[in-house]
Amino acid sequence: MGPAQALQHPTWSMGAKITIDSATLMNKGLEVIEAHMLFGLPYSALEVVVHPQSIVHGMARLRDGALIAHLGHPDMRVPISYALTYPNRAAVPARPLDLTQAFSLEFEPPDLETFGCLRLAIEAGQAGGTAPAILNAANESAVAAFLSDRIGFLEIEALVADALAAVPTVPLDELATVLAADAAARNRVESQLAGAGA
Repeated sequence: MGPAQALQHPTWSMGAKITIDSATLMNKGLEVIEAHMLFGLPYSALEVVVHPQSIVHGMARLRDGALIAHLGHPDMRVPISYALTYPNRAAVPARPLDLTQAFSLEFEPPDLETFGCLRLAIEAGQAGGTAPAILNAANESAVAAFLSDRIGFLEIEALVADALAAVPTVPLDELATVLAADAAARNRVESQLAGAGA
């Protein structure tokens, strides 16, 4: 699969980098890390499901087993607006979800072998320290290489896995530590690309 094919997301228009992250499910892995950090939830309390319709954007399971879901047509203006106006909600010219029209919602567990980037992201989050920074930097570099036709789609995961294995994970102590891990991961990806003649 080449960049043109991978960029044809069926429901969202999010820009090239995020669309590729959606195709690899790296976006979901990064969201798991974000949920852990933002809400203080243990990784064992976070689940990822594949939902082809892109109508349900998040769910919270309550103590009694009930689920509260956020539903709406895929439109990035809605979450961006909410982030900018929180705790209020601004009027956004997004198409409202019409529950009087028939539609179905499907969910399935992700295949962590097929979508290795999701597995790598969860593992990096659980490892902690600089591992998420290494993951993110390697992914950004690998996706950029894919979008410029330097590598194939399946090589994104391989480059991220290599960087996570090659760049030491250390405890977070200051911003300089994160920036050093970021730079080391990007350098590792570039050295692998140069070695492969990409």
